[in-house]
Amino acid sequence: MESEKMPSASCDTFLNDIEDIVSQEDSKPQDRHFSRKHVVPKVRRRNTQKYLQEENSPPSDSTIPGIQKIWIRTWGCSHNNSDGEYMAGQLAAYGYKITENASDADLWLLNSCTVKNPAEDHFRNSIKKAQEENKKIVLAGCVPQAQPRQDYLKGLSIIGVQQIDRVVEVVEETIKGHSVRLLGQKKDNGKRLGGARLDLPKIRKNPLIEIISINTGCLNACTYCKTKHARGNLASYPIDELVDRAKQSFQEGVCEIWLTSEDTGAYGRDIGSSLPALLWKLVEVIPEGAMLRLGMTNPPYILEHLEEMAKILHHPRVYAFLHIPVQSASDTVLMEMKREYCVADFKRVVDFLKDKVPGITIATDIICGFPGETDQDFQETVKLVEEYKFPSLFINQFYPRPGTPAAKMEQVPAQVKKQRTKELSRIFHSYNPYDHKIGQRQQVLVTEESFDSKFYVAHNRFYEQVLVPKNPTFMGKMVEVDIYESGKHFMKGQPVSDAKVYTPSISKPLARGEVSGLTEEFRNRLGNHLNSVPHTSAANRQELASSRMVLRLQRLHQDFALKMSVGLALFALLFALLVKVYN
Repeated sequence: MESEKMPSASCDTFLNDIEDIVSQEDSKPQDRHFSRKHVVPKVRRRNTQKYLQEENSPPSDSTIPGIQKIWIRTWGCSHNNSDGEYMAGQLAAYGYKITENASDADLWLLNSCTVKNPAEDHFRNSIKKAQEENKKIVLAGCVPQAQPRQDYLKGLSIIGVQQIDRVVEVVEETIKGHSVRLLGQKKDNGKRLGGARLDLPKIRKNPLIEIISINTGCLNACTYCKTKHARGNLASYPIDELVDRAKQSFQEGVCEIWLTSEDTGAYGRDIGSSLPALLWKLVEVIPEGAMLRLGMTNPPYILEHLEEMAKILHHPRVYAFLHIPVQSASDTVLMEMKREYCVADFKRVVDFLKDKVPGITIATDIICGFPGETDQDFQETVKLVEEYKFPSLFINQFYPRPGTPAAKMEQVPAQVKKQRTKELSRIFHSYNPYDHKIGQRQQVLVTEESFDSKFYVAHNRFYEQVLVPKNPTFMGKMVEVDIYESGKHFMKGQPVSDAKVYTPSISKPLARGEVSGLTEEFRNRLGNHLNSVPHTSAANRQELASSRMVLRLQRLHQDFALKMSVGLALFALLFALLVKVYN
């Protein structure tokens, strides 16, 4: 096969220079230089709209805190819910948008509960989901406070239960890509405080209900409790601060106050005061038509105040309701739990209050299957429930919490725990506590909407749930109703036709999502541009976020201009040096 012929400038000729590889058909260098003058550059059309949009947007590698959307999820008790409301309020006041749409949020703030395994499982799963969706994450509540070194918390920002007043800092740094952990205790001259200040901004989940934490921590050392690891020993807020918080709440349209803590009965023991002393001061500032609900108290710390507590629970503006956890009716089990009371103490409290405050609602808690609980121990608990027929009973299967003494004890088999929980639930559902109230006329305070959105939810003098028709004029008001139906957990009431709807002597409530408690001091902390914002509504938040964005963009542009000026000056200096060298 004949080989293919090479070009005319073949390799058999000696080449003195690379430029010799040019055929006669090729253009000469001078021709190429001449042709360059006749080249017409092609104009690339610019997408003007996109260009303007890019000019008005911050650089892609910059992050501007204070304009993102935040989704907050809270598990657990009223105390934890109050903490969540405070964190939401501070973030909204700073300009962040609190959203109820998790997928739409830039950052998830997960406020955890460590009481039971299922609550922590939900918390852990939410972290995993946030990571899968590339969300920024800030963790709060009792789980990370008690065990911040758990593997699934590594590399994530954490805000401690006593550091919620610094949530804006933690969120801001997290959005910038940093991991921050604030887990310290609040102290004054070495003395532990109740926690963050009570006058911080908050967004109430229900604008009609204010949750006030009167103290944090407790005096007990229950062997099953993980919350103690997070909340620590008792630390009470001063009475005057709590009264001021209540006053502010009523000025913002609240008609119901919940007092909460890990143990309200222990209030004041660390500051030389007591729960009755606080309650008598609070009832002085409760407007007519508004109500106060007292939270959970353990038996040991209420025993010495029984006479005073009965008088307070008789007050027309205090619900005749008390939550007293018994946990077990076996003294042997109570001793293993280190509950510091016996069943007789619990009965004495309940019997005294039922006698002195007729109709009082006593709610209680029971743990089924605590380590070492025998069938006989459990039967004693069954007898207690059958005797008192508690209208409100929280039945919990025992879960060993890591790091607690009870987790190291010999466990009751899982099947036995389930069986006992099921048996106690059956007994609880065997009686109807409200059947005898059908036909009664009651005055009820309407505060929320039912889960199925078919009724408004109200509570009577004994904090029993009464469902009423959805008449918008009832919300936040005292209404007189006739009870015509009852269920296991509720009654239904028909408003009396000739009765007046009573409006408490308080202000109009804030709108849902509106920030409460924007004090002058807090405004100053955020900056002078907040001084003209009386309450941060949705429109105000947007305006605040826009102004903050403009300020930061101005700073970015100023920084860019400064860098450009320095760069041009250096270039000019370098050019002058080069000219001098070549000349």
